[in-house]
Amino acid sequence: MQNTKVWFVTGASKGLGLALVRLLLSLGHKVAATSRNVGELEKVVGAQGGGVVEGWGELLPLQVDITKDESVKEAVRKAVEQFGRLDVIVNNAGYSLFGSMEEVSETEFRQSLDVNLVGPVNVIRAVMPFLREQQSGHVINISSLAGYKGYGNAASYCTAKFAMVGLSESLAEEVKAFGIKVTVVAPGYFRTSFLEKGSLVIAKNRIQEYGGDQLLAMMDQMDGNQPGDPDKLVKALVRITEDKNPPVHLLMGPDAYQSVTEKRKGEDAEFEAWKHVTVSTDF
Repeated sequence: MQNTKVWFVTGASKGLGLALVRLLLSLGHKVAATSRNVGELEKVVGAQGGGVVEGWGELLPLQVDITKDESVKEAVRKAVEQFGRLDVIVNNAGYSLFGSMEEVSETEFRQSLDVNLVGPVNVIRAVMPFLREQQSGHVINISSLAGYKGYGNAASYCTAKFAMVGLSESLAEEVKAFGIKVTVVAPGYFRTSFLEKGSLVIAKNRIQEYGGDQLLAMMDQMDGNQPGDPDKLVKALVRITEDKNPPVHLLMGPDAYQSVTEKRKGEDAEFEAWKHVTVSTDF
């Protein structure tokens, strides 16, 4: 394969991360794949201890706690030692915390931000010296439809995913002079394990007045019936890394496109309705 790249993918043992790793290996790319449980990663991908896996390309499974800076730096160091460079970084690891702001504890909120936001920041800081020295690379941050539109009972997740969009925009400005690309991807509902136990965490302090049980029942019904095809999504991710001018923002799924564009129309209307107040504040 002439365009073989070295990919660094977090959250690789399930969901979109697993689908992406399987695709990359089948295409002959080299992959450093991270998970909190490297044994589970090796099991689901089909690897036996890393290195060259017959029929799957070249894989380096890495056990990493992305919330720990030193753990991330060590993983990046091992990946560079194994493959000599890094080309595409995919910040995919994350989970959703379900609960209203009143229900979610400080500890639960901070843990959610540690994984969904601080973890990707740790990865970016660790890889950037190598990408900057190479004068090349592509950072792909997985945000969400919830990074553009706030949802009740998901404020902690929306907080992190909104922040991922702003982080990506800022990073893109900082690194474009070094030939490094940045894309923030916002998927809608895709048929992965994201609504299952482990990926969806429920706040321990339940307050019935918020109607969380009904919403959880709806999400349970949606699980396994999401409209998005994860295999098509990860193929699109590979395609944008082959483009000379990849997008900074990429919505994935008709549901994401419809929801975000409709929300922005509503924002524009609200801005105009209150423009008389907005423009009244100068000396």
